[in-house]
Amino acid sequence: MSSVSIAEYRKLFPIKKNKKRRSAKQVARQPSVGEMVLATHLRACKIGFEQEYKFHPDRKWRADFLITGTKILIEVEGGIWSGGRHTRGKGYIGDMEKYNSAAMMGFTVLRFSTEQVKAGVAIKQIEQLVGEK
Repeated sequence: MSSVSIAEYRKLFPIKKNKKRRSAKQVARQPSVGEMVLATHLRACKIGFEQEYKFHPDRKWRADFLITGTKILIEVEGGIWSGGRHTRGKGYIGDMEKYNSAAMMGFTVLRFSTEQVKAGVAIKQIEQLVGEK
């Protein structure tokens, strides 16, 4: 058995770099069950909204919903019972940074669980807040 230098090995077995990787932009994020239900409730109540609203000029942060004509952002938090990213340290801290930035920009941020959306709690509170503004 003979030894081969790293340079010789790389010549014999070059790394193939032509594999394409999927970028985050190629894969559209699918709305969660809670987001789909809330969108249905908002349409039924004739409340205008925009989904996946990019609210920050520099960061890639998006809110699940913006109520049109207002500065109200709605977040439907998923995975709160299954150990999703919103309940783990890094995800939780990232969410705090995102929501605090939105508040500092003048947005009102409402956060709901999927269970609250399904039970109608979310749409009642949104209707109440929209009626006040």
